[in-house]
Amino acid sequence: MSDASTPLQQDLMRRIVDVIHEDNLQPGARLRQNQLADRLRVSRTPVRMALELLESRGFVQHEQNKGMTLSAIPPRVETLEAPPADEELLVAIAKLRRDGKLPEQFAELELMRLTGQERTPVRQALIKLEGLGVIQRRKGYGWQFFDPVRDVRAREESYDFRLLIECAAILSPDFSLSADWISSMRSRHEAMLSAAWTDASSVTLFEMNAEFHLGISAASGNRYIEEAMNRQNQLRRLSNYNWQHGADRVAVTCREHLEILERLEAGDNEVAAALMRKHLTGARGTSKAKNSIL
Repeated sequence: MSDASTPLQQDLMRRIVDVIHEDNLQPGARLRQNQLADRLRVSRTPVRMALELLESRGFVQHEQNKGMTLSAIPPRVETLEAPPADEELLVAIAKLRRDGKLPEQFAELELMRLTGQERTPVRQALIKLEGLGVIQRRKGYGWQFFDPVRDVRAREESYDFRLLIECAAILSPDFSLSADWISSMRSRHEAMLSAAWTDASSVTLFEMNAEFHLGISAASGNRYIEEAMNRQNQLRRLSNYNWQHGADRVAVTCREHLEILERLEAGDNEVAAALMRKHLTGARGTSKAKNSIL
């Protein structure tokens, strides 16, 4: 089944494995589709298919009257895998949107014509973007982006807002990060630093970046900070898939994230908050210089 699985299912399977480790779930634990869908911010259908993928590998089993339960603890993916086949298409969609060639409302046939791709890969890309909260199906026909392309002022306001909530999250009295999450995030950043950069790498980079900032926001223990950061990730996702800042900025981002993780692991939250402020301020300056979102 792994050969027939889509990139979205593979990605969700990895994220579900992360949840299993972060929550220290043991064999016999129930894996509730609705709870996983809410936590991972996707619909229940791709979650069910990702669980079936884990079932095919012997880590999950379906029990009568119980649903899906954990039968064995799957190993965590600690290194970057080859980019899924549709990542280049996601980058192409992001570029079309950025260049104004893909309007706010569009049809699959239009996207097929613009990308030169067949219906199946185009539809898979659209389903993934739908699951990530970037687009939605229109009633009757076609697709629609949730938000129009943002102008310079909107990007500035986004950074102003994130400077408020992300630094406040770290300084929250209820702030708590699991050691497993820190270890996983550190491994993924180190893998990104050592991997060769291609245009398609921008999708993997953004999703890692988004999970980093969302994880820190969620660690505040404040659901409204977490929800606000999730919304910011949705707003900037597609623009970041069309990375404009080169491999050097990737290295800067990863090293700054690792430094923040190091201070958080040591319990130096005041220093970590200051480093987060410096990180976001630097990203805003780079974004402004390139007239793009970072």
